[in-house]
Amino acid sequence: MESEYLSSNGGGEIGGGVNGGEKQVVAVANKRATSLPDLVLRFLALALTLAAAVLLGVNKQSTVVPITLVPTLPPVNVEVTAKWHYLSAFVAGKRCLGMIITIFDLVMVALLFSGVGATFAVGLIGFQGNSHVQWKKVCNVFDKFCDQAAAAVGISFIGSMFFFLMVFLATLNLHKKRY
Repeated sequence: MESEYLSSNGGGEIGGGVNGGEKQVVAVANKRATSLPDLVLRFLALALTLAAAVLLGVNKQSTVVPITLVPTLPPVNVEVTAKWHYLSAFVAGKRCLGMIITIFDLVMVALLFSGVGATFAVGLIGFQGNSHVQWKKVCNVFDKFCDQAAAAVGISFIGSMFFFLMVFLATLNLHKKRY
């Protein structure tokens, strides 16, 4: 783990600070930036799956098939077309597909709310501190940072509420179509 030196005067400066001849070492978390190979792999995964979806979506072929109706008569040539939505492997029933999407949407909303709640809890510790475990409050030192973090948590909560409303309305709509 890489580390930086922090001056002990509480100024929050990273540098070669010395307090009475002692250097204090503070570990810096998440110092590594996203690597180029990781970024390239993410882009390739997105581009290839998008290309596959487009390729399947525009896939269509028509051909003439001879069909024998009566063995004594010549075959009748019928033009047939193959499209992706004619294949049952690629199309689920509308109710089944709607239910699967609703379940995944509910899981997403639950994860959003749990993430917002966890972020709020950590932010509250930064704002008030916790005297039982000797965690000092930091928002009195980093007030702009804490204000922006609080705004981000609030916006995330409002966004989560909109996702919840979206899932609620989609579920009502699915229920109306069923009955």
